[in-house]
Amino acid sequence: MTTTPAALLPTTIVGSLPKPSWLAQPETLWSPWRLEGDALAEGKQDALRAAVHEQEHRGLDVVCDGEQTRQHFVTTFVEHLSGVDFSQRETVRIRDRYDASVPSVVGAVSRERPVFVDDAAFLRSQTDRPVKWALPGPMTMVDTLYDRHYRSREKLAWEFATILNAEARELEAAGVDVIQFDEPAFNVFHDEVRDWGVAALERAAEGLRAQTAVHICYGYGIKANNDWKATLGAEWRQYERSFPLLQQSSINIVSLESHHSHVPVELVELVRGKKVMLGAIDVASHEVETPEEVAATLREALQFVDADHLIPSTNCGMAPLPRSVAQEKLTALVRGAALLREELAGTLQR
Repeated sequence: MTTTPAALLPTTIVGSLPKPSWLAQPETLWSPWRLEGDALAEGKQDALRAAVHEQEHRGLDVVCDGEQTRQHFVTTFVEHLSGVDFSQRETVRIRDRYDASVPSVVGAVSRERPVFVDDAAFLRSQTDRPVKWALPGPMTMVDTLYDRHYRSREKLAWEFATILNAEARELEAAGVDVIQFDEPAFNVFHDEVRDWGVAALERAAEGLRAQTAVHICYGYGIKANNDWKATLGAEWRQYERSFPLLQQSSINIVSLESHHSHVPVELVELVRGKKVMLGAIDVASHEVETPEEVAATLREALQFVDADHLIPSTNCGMAPLPRSVAQEKLTALVRGAALLREELAGTLQR
């Protein structure tokens, strides 16, 4: 991933930003839209345009849509697929830690038409900077549904991987520079990650010329996730299971949660050779990081990843945060990266 103006330490965010209050209820996941019909379509584009402007204004190098046109990072993709019935809902244990009412897979899943391509083309038209688009990963899609049809998480994941690959190829054709697959399930279902999860992810990314990324984290800053984190002890070593597999994979960029987490930063060494999208912004706190704190998190990681492979980012999406807090955190991310970039430039000049 290269950018102008900052080829070194290009900044970006994982994906979501808070939506404007006129579009959806603030600080709420799966928040219902407050507009309908043509007004909703226009409102989504307005919100996407505002998200792009905010990212550029704050100085981010790689811009995304902020997920302004979607209610949820998984279900908004799924609702466009055949074989999934949103009227047949079941309560399932998501990520093995909280219950949610989800739609059911009732037949063979397929994608009748592109899902996000028009939105991605609109994003591309709004900026000259590199753009990134996030898709749900196959395993995380499986974990956010009730399967009445395949009765096999692996079989369903492979079907989703094929569908995601078709979507990703069309996103690339629409001008997307980086295609990210969100796989928080990789931090929970370690045996499945080994047995078929990484292979399904590679199938989703097969044949792409765009840079590919996988985002693995400990989840949004919501109570269920925060309560789970509190049970994980002094060190969070879940990445130790997935990173060696991803280091050998075809995926270009690995995203991980770092700042204010208990992830030992030396685990970054396990993906040596990959680009690392390092979370230097805590999405589970309303406290805005200082640029110095961001720089310190990034600096520590440089022991284990080369500077030209380090991409400063957020721990996860910021959809549940107050809008003003998220915006201030964007500024902190950019300024912190700039501090470290200046340090590195000074080192090279000496």
